[in-house]
Amino acid sequence: MIPLSFEFFPPNTPVGEQRLREVREQLAVWAPQFYSVTYGAGGATRAKTESTVLEIAAAGCTVAPHLSCVGANRDGISELLEGWRARGIDRIVALRGDLPSGMVQGGEFRYAADLVAFVRERFGSWFHIEVAAYPEMHPQARNAEADLSAFVAKMNAGANSAITQFFYNADAYFAFVDAARARGVQAPIVPGVMPIQAYFKVARFAESCGAEIPRWIARRMEAYGDDVASVRAFGLDVVSTMCERLLAGGAPALHFYTLNQADLCAQVLSRLSSAPSSAPRASALAP
Repeated sequence: MIPLSFEFFPPNTPVGEQRLREVREQLAVWAPQFYSVTYGAGGATRAKTESTVLEIAAAGCTVAPHLSCVGANRDGISELLEGWRARGIDRIVALRGDLPSGMVQGGEFRYAADLVAFVRERFGSWFHIEVAAYPEMHPQARNAEADLSAFVAKMNAGANSAITQFFYNADAYFAFVDAARARGVQAPIVPGVMPIQAYFKVARFAESCGAEIPRWIARRMEAYGDDVASVRAFGLDVVSTMCERLLAGGAPALHFYTLNQADLCAQVLSRLSSAPSSAPRASALAP
């Protein structure tokens, strides 16, 4: 079975909460290794994140809260992580996060590597720490080399594994993995996958996070216009084919950005479960 994880965002309404429970039940049939839950900039969704995390944990599932260090201090981070540890939560996704509008001070942690180092210093090996990776470069990075160096710093600080930003160009993932391996990173680098629900939504996300939609995909999507069914069908083909290639090339797992929806993730996984296996590309494999 393919090692999997699914990302959720904390719902804002009781209806959203019930819908997420249904989505989680639908995705549970794929036996994910964990569910991750996002955390708003500057802790904007902290209460909602905690509620969602605790509900998933209470259901007996492994959950990985996102932990943003923007605007945070060591005492606050320690208190939060002590609470997670007391509840048996032992996996986190450590991120720098983005400064909320109007905020000029980033808190006591300047980079995600600083947060990772602090968690290791304070909590030892209790937490499995995931960090972010950007195959097509973080939008705020000076250049690709600086971005790679920042990633290597996070791994050297004590991260266990990484999850990439979503992308639609498998070559970008493989090139990033090769570059990281050349810099001594041996930990798993898991590709992040975002099924295409609607072109305008994916295009907006891609613009904000620095992901690139290949021109041929963009042109096909634009040509479909308001034909939602055709966009979804084409997007399903694109994402399924990319995932097949990633797994054949040695990707150690897949992490799905679900947008709190199960249907397209399940369709992609159904296709993958019946796809013929291929010989792995050794350089992308985790040792």
